[in-house]
Amino acid sequence: MSRGFVKEDDQEEIPIVPPRADLPEGVTNYVTQSGMDQLLNEKQELINDRENLENSNENERRIAVNHISAKLQLLNNRIATAKIVDLKTQPKNEIRFGALVSLKIGNNTKLQNYQIVGVDEADISKGKISFISPIAKLLINKKVGDKAILKLAKEDRIFEIMEIAYEQE
Repeated sequence: MSRGFVKEDDQEEIPIVPPRADLPEGVTNYVTQSGMDQLLNEKQELINDRENLENSNENERRIAVNHISAKLQLLNNRIATAKIVDLKTQPKNEIRFGALVSLKIGNNTKLQNYQIVGVDEADISKGKISFISPIAKLLINKKVGDKAILKLAKEDRIFEIMEIAYEQE
């Protein structure tokens, strides 16, 4: 039957789900074990939310189920493509995925600490930067004492690598 003959109230509302963190086409979805645990916890929370929805209004419930299901589909795709990097196998003297890095930035005497993580784990407020970020790309393969230069519009920002460690998860 043509959609033209369906009452407006009967039309299914398509849920608008925000996309997950950007992962460019063809880029491997690297994650730490902690990152994979976060994804699996998020999946369980969504499943619990879907199972515990109130039945007050069937139409609203159906919309909510569709919204959660759409979020789950995106999350399941991300989990299916995730490749866990064993941090114990990373070279201890070189910055690679999963590294905890202490940096001296410019003339600032206070060190900044960052961990290079997967796109879904990245959270600058927690000092976690995505491995596809410009800063992470500059730091990869550097060693203690090396400097990385980020060219900005008005200046060059110099990052001096002070320490490299890998969290044992």
